[in-house]
Amino acid sequence: MEELQKFLNDKSLAVSTLPQKGRCLFTTRDFSPGEVIISQSPYVAVPNKNKESPESKCEWCFSSNTLKACSACRVVWYCSSNCQKSDWKSHRVECRTLSKVDKERVKLLTPSVRLMVKLCIKRKLEIEKIFPATVADNYKHVDALVSHMSEVEEKQLILYAQMANLVNLILQWPDSDINIKEIAENFSKLACNAHTICDSELRPLGTGLYPVISIINHSCLPNSVLVFEERLAVVRAMQNIPKGTEVTISYVEIAGSTITRQKSLKEQYFFTCSCSRCIKLGQPEDIQESAILEGYRCKESKCDGFLLRDSDNKGFVCQKCGRIRDKEEISTITNKVKYISDKASISLSAGYKIEANEAYKRIEELQLKLYHPFSIFLMRTREALLKISMDQQDWKEALSYCRLTIPIYERVYPKCHPLLGLQYYMCGKLEWFLGETVAAVRSMTKGLDVLGITHGTKAPFVMELTSKLEEARAEASYTLRR
Repeated sequence: MEELQKFLNDKSLAVSTLPQKGRCLFTTRDFSPGEVIISQSPYVAVPNKNKESPESKCEWCFSSNTLKACSACRVVWYCSSNCQKSDWKSHRVECRTLSKVDKERVKLLTPSVRLMVKLCIKRKLEIEKIFPATVADNYKHVDALVSHMSEVEEKQLILYAQMANLVNLILQWPDSDINIKEIAENFSKLACNAHTICDSELRPLGTGLYPVISIINHSCLPNSVLVFEERLAVVRAMQNIPKGTEVTISYVEIAGSTITRQKSLKEQYFFTCSCSRCIKLGQPEDIQESAILEGYRCKESKCDGFLLRDSDNKGFVCQKCGRIRDKEEISTITNKVKYISDKASISLSAGYKIEANEAYKRIEELQLKLYHPFSIFLMRTREALLKISMDQQDWKEALSYCRLTIPIYERVYPKCHPLLGLQYYMCGKLEWFLGETVAAVRSMTKGLDVLGITHGTKAPFVMELTSKLEEARAEASYTLRR
């Protein structure tokens, strides 16, 4: 702990332990927006492969281009000899292990199981001094992570035990070299502490364990953001952070009511958030915001009031104009939305984009009658329609839906949130492509103002945005002089 404290002190940070929160990371100097607070390479990491992302990825950089399977194990893929060399020190042990696994058992190698196999191997190599431990890259920090085993449901504990036994079967180590109980506990640690590795546009690529980064606690109104530069996890300040302030990031999607956020945090991370947003739970301001984000709209189309249940629970009363909306009417529309949503999901999964597009438009039509204009549910539907429009290269419709999402994004995310910056950037690119150059300059400028802070001005992604913005400005200037 003393070594870690010294390591953090050199970065103008300090670890403190607080009641109810455990370990916390504090600043020992002021940090400015966009400044890197801390960065860390993963102790272990694996690429994701699931229904949403079925393609194979490079084991080292997570690229999906020009892949070749490892000639020995045929499980791991690389995009180049450089990536293979970078990973070889770790993979050569894993490779021998995976080569012995029969084909049927290979199918059970989910990213979680592979991450645990890698964790066991890394620890063994560290003990054998093949992988020298450093202050930041050290199994002691994994050991210090909280597992919440006492709070995990029995059904999940059984699953962890089964997964630990599978890891044991894969490794085939002597009993003296493996502790199945510890592996099961480590699966619980991964569930609470592993991070989803994303690309610059926040698309998930893999999963990594960053034990020092995991010290940073959650807030629904965070002052920092976690982004990734390939494998490297980077925490940047989103605002001015004074000396002596706790560094916070968000663990869950923060676009939602306090009750929804609290539920997600309790289910996955086993704690009740007490940030500046959550302490307002049940207060008039919080009730109003929850009703707007996840509640129903007034029956009068010109009224923008929010609805709350009436005292006898027979309907919902608009808090602005006093009109009552019947419970049965709301239930009927809700059931229709659910029915069409199920059909839309099936169509989308089957690749029937036209049918899915029609279904989501019908959902949007019903949701406009049902929900408040700033509804999260309406926002998600429009996000789906935006994605389908982009896939179908219907740029005008894509721009229309992108513009419709932005007012909701501006309401539910902090002004310097990467998702908001990315939405501005997408809007700007579409506007520029469609010849709306002046509007594109405005949108891309807003995007750069956000992404330059969250991703850093030197990030290739942000440098590309800067270049496009300069081109668009030159084009807009030329157009205005004509």
